[in-house]
Amino acid sequence: MAAHPTTSAPEPLAATARALVQGQLAVFPTETLYAVGCNALDAAAIERLLLVKERQHDKPFLVLISDRAMADGLVASWPATAEKLASIFWPGPLTLLLPARPGVHRCLVEDGKIGIRMPPDGLVRELLRACGCPLVAPSANPAGHPPARDLAEAHRFFDGRVAAWLDGGRLDGLPSTVVDAGPPLRIIRPGVIPEADLTRATGGC
Repeated sequence: MAAHPTTSAPEPLAATARALVQGQLAVFPTETLYAVGCNALDAAAIERLLLVKERQHDKPFLVLISDRAMADGLVASWPATAEKLASIFWPGPLTLLLPARPGVHRCLVEDGKIGIRMPPDGLVRELLRACGCPLVAPSANPAGHPPARDLAEAHRFFDGRVAAWLDGGRLDGLPSTVVDAGPPLRIIRPGVIPEADLTRATGGC
């Protein structure tokens, strides 16, 4: 595997995608906040990400996908409530906890479920398409620090520890809403999408 570059200059999208496919780590913008991430199918990259994030395996990483086919490679089944929520709120800032397929990396799974989100069209969706693989994408900050909202903040956390940097300007969004579709529906982390909208969409199930 190629060594990480000594420079930390922003990279074009294609170079960032190439680094991720090759098993390296990258900082990139999502539709909500900056993420530090890797290829979700690369076990060694996920283990390195765990070290860079400086956190124990006490909270699973969430995964970004570009389309339903990419999600189906990680998800064992789709409860009816999850199907309904995905049809209404995807693409968008909703993370669904779904039954994970066997073999999904331990750092992505808790209680047999994996968190999946399909971002709307934009830079991160282009990155996903260029990579052709799902991306692990936790917020760009070590444990105990606030999320980075631009590359300058991310540099303070990760200079010399990631291979590529994709600039998306200043991001001031809220985190995605994380939902266990159940049944029953449970809000695991409040975020952009209000609980009332989710309840209305599922008829209170």
